Amino acid sequence: MLSIAEILSQELSQKLSYVENVITLLDEGNTIPFIARYRKEMHGTMDDTTLRTLETRLNYLRNLQARREEVKNAIEGQGKLTEELSAAIDNASTLAEVEDLYRPYKQKRRTRGSIAREKGLEGLAAAIFVQDGQDPAILAQDYVNPEKGVETVEDALTGASDIIAEDLSDDAAIRKSLRELMNRKALLVCQAEDGEKDSVYRLYYDFSQNVSRLLDHQILAINRGEKEGFLKVSVALPGNEGAACVCRAALKPTAFVSAFVRAAAEDAYTRLIFPSLQREIRSDLTDRACQGAIRNFALNLKPLLMQPPVKGFVTMGLDPGYRNGCKVAVVDPTGKVLATSVVYPTFNERKKQEAIVTLSGLMRRHSVRHIAIGNGTASRETEAMTVELLRDFPDASYVIVNEAGASVYSASELAAAEFPDFDVNLRSAVSIARRLQDPLAELVKIDPKAIGVGQYQHDCPQKDLDIALGGVVEDCVNAVGVDVNTASPSLLQQISGLTATTAKNIVLYREENGAFTSRAQLKKVPKLGPKAFEQCAGFLRVPESKELLDNTGVHPESYAAAKELLTLLDCKKGSDLSDLPERLQSYGAAQAAQKCGVGEPTLTDIAKELSKPGRDPRDELPAPILRKDVLEMKDLKPGMKLTGTVRNVIDFGVFVDIGVHQDGLVHISQVASRRLRHPSEAVKVGDVVEVVVLEVDEKRHRISLSMKQARA
Repeated sequence: MLSIAEILSQELSQKLSYVENVITLLDEGNTIPFIARYRKEMHGTMDDTTLRTLETRLNYLRNLQARREEVKNAIEGQGKLTEELSAAIDNASTLAEVEDLYRPYKQKRRTRGSIAREKGLEGLAAAIFVQDGQDPAILAQDYVNPEKGVETVEDALTGASDIIAEDLSDDAAIRKSLRELMNRKALLVCQAEDGEKDSVYRLYYDFSQNVSRLLDHQILAINRGEKEGFLKVSVALPGNEGAACVCRAALKPTAFVSAFVRAAAEDAYTRLIFPSLQREIRSDLTDRACQGAIRNFALNLKPLLMQPPVKGFVTMGLDPGYRNGCKVAVVDPTGKVLATSVVYPTFNERKKQEAIVTLSGLMRRHSVRHIAIGNGTASRETEAMTVELLRDFPDASYVIVNEAGASVYSASELAAAEFPDFDVNLRSAVSIARRLQDPLAELVKIDPKAIGVGQYQHDCPQKDLDIALGGVVEDCVNAVGVDVNTASPSLLQQISGLTATTAKNIVLYREENGAFTSRAQLKKVPKLGPKAFEQCAGFLRVPESKELLDNTGVHPESYAAAKELLTLLDCKKGSDLSDLPERLQSYGAAQAAQKCGVGEPTLTDIAKELSKPGRDPRDELPAPILRKDVLEMKDLKPGMKLTGTVRNVIDFGVFVDIGVHQDGLVHISQVASRRLRHPSEAVKVGDVVEVVVLEVDEKRHRISLSMKQARA
C-alpha cells in the first residue's frame, strides 16, 4: 500500500522528497505563504495554490486513514475482521468505499431484514441463496413458528427475501459496480412543480441531462429551484441495467436460476440500493458543484484583491443613493479622512446643481484628483453628475468602483471602532474612496463572501468557503507585504504567523513607542515569539529602517547572504541595483548561491528584491480605467468596440464593466477563438479587455458582448 506522501507525489506530479518536506514543514507549524516564499529549495518552488491543494489532500488522506483504523477496530470488536477484509479496507481509496465495506457490520436501526433475523429466518435465507434447486417453499416449512411471529410459509419466505435483499444491499462490490454504472449513465431529471408559474428556473422546467455532463452552475441552480419549490428533481437510470447488475451478482449462472433470489435481488435494487445511490449521487453532485463554485470564487477573488492601487492622490468617494442622498468622503493619499458631506443630485435639477457646487468646493479645497463612485443604487445618475462636475477640473477623473460589501463593512464593529463619530453611510463613502487607493488594504476588512465575485456562494458549505477564501486573502496580503508602521490590524492579522491578538499588539506598540525603526524591534511586541517572528518578518516592511533589507521581501535569516551577494558582485553602497538580477545571471546563479550559502531560488529572489526595494507586485498589473465622460445603455449599438474591465468570471461567461452602469455578458463561446473549458483559462477579474457589442436589450437590462470578435 502506498504511503500518504507517495499518493500525494503521484497526484500532484511532484518529487516524493519535496512532498515529504512540505508535510514536515506543515507539521512544524509553518504557514503556506512562508513555505512558498522562503523554503523553495525544500519543495522545488511549488506555488501557494499547489501547496494549499497538497495541504487539503493531506488532511483528507489522514482523515481517510483514521477512518480506516476506526472501521477495522469496530469490526475487530465484533470478532469478524478477516485478513481479506482488512486488506480491502486498507486499499479503499475513498471514504465512500470504506463506508461500503463497513456497511454490513454497522449497527443499524430496525429494518425488515433485521426483524426477519430476530424471527430466526437467517438460516432459511442462506439455504435459499445456495440456489441448489431445492424448492424454497419446502425449505420454509421448517421455519414456520407462530411463537416468533412466523405464522405461515409465506411469512417465512417474505422474511428470507428481506434478509437476502438486505445482504445484497450491503455488498460493497455490488454498490461499487452500481455507483460506477450510475455515474456513467444516470440522468438528472427536472420537472416544474407548476408549469404555469414563471420563474428564473424556467430553463429547467423540462430538463434532463446525464449526471457526468452536468455543469456546476446547472447543479446549483437546480438545487436552489428545488429548495424554493419551483422544481421536482430526481435521478433516473434508463433501462433495466441497474437491476440486471444486482441480479448478475446474486444469481449463480451455472446452477438452478432461482426466481425467488431474482425477485429478492430486484427488490434489493428498487427498494434499498437505488434510493440510497440516488441520494448519494445528488450529494456528490452538490459537493462537486460547491467545490467548483468555491474554486471559482477563489479564482476571482485573487485578482480583485490584487488590483493595482491608485496611489499618491487625494481621492473623493461617492456612495450613491436616492432617498438618503449621495454620501461623500474626501481622503488624503494615506486614506485619512479630510472631509465628509451629503448631497442630493437625484432629487431635481436644482439639487443636482447645488451638489455640483458643494463637490466643486471640496475638490478645490483639497486638490482632489480622482473620484471613486460606488456601482450600486443611483450610480448612473451620480456618474452623469460627476461628468458635469469634471468639466471644470480637466486634470481629474473618475472610476466606477465595485461597492459589494461596503455596507457590510460600514455596519461592522471594525468600522464603528475606526469611525465612531461617523454615520454608517459616511463610513461606506470612505471605504469606496479607499478601495481605489488600495483595494487590498480596504477589502481585507470585509468578509470575503460579501465581496460578490462568485456564483451561488451562499449555497456552498460556509466552512469550506471560509477556508478557501481565507487562504486567498492570506496569499494576496503576503505576496504584497505590508508597511508595519501604517497597516491596520485587519491587514496585519493576514500576515503569516500573526493572529488578531499579535496584530493589535503591533499597533499598540507603535502607538506607545513610535514608528518601528527595524524588523528586529518586532521581537519586543508582546506575545510575538520566535516562531511568529520567523513566519512574519519577511512579509513586514519597515521603510523607516536604516537597514535597506528591512524594506524588502528578503527574510532576516538571509541578510548575511544578501550582503555577501552585494560584495560578490562588487556593488558599492548607494549604487544602482536595478540590474542586479542580470548581473547575478552573468556571474552564474549556481556558483554565487554556493558562495553565499543559500539555495539558487532564494538567491534569485534576493537579487530581485534588492533591484526594487519596497516594490509592489500589483504595480505591474493593468491600471484601472479612469474616465471623464459617460456612456448610457441607449448609446450602445451592435458592432461598437469598447474597452472595459472584467468584474466577474463564472462558468458560462464573463461580466465586463463598459461604463454604462449595467455590466455586459461575454458568453463563454465569445471569450476566445479556441474552445474553453472555463472562461478563467483566458481572462481574470480586473483585466482590461476590448469587446464588441453584439446585442442590447434595454427592457431586460441585458448587454451581450464579444471579446473574440474584438480581436478579429
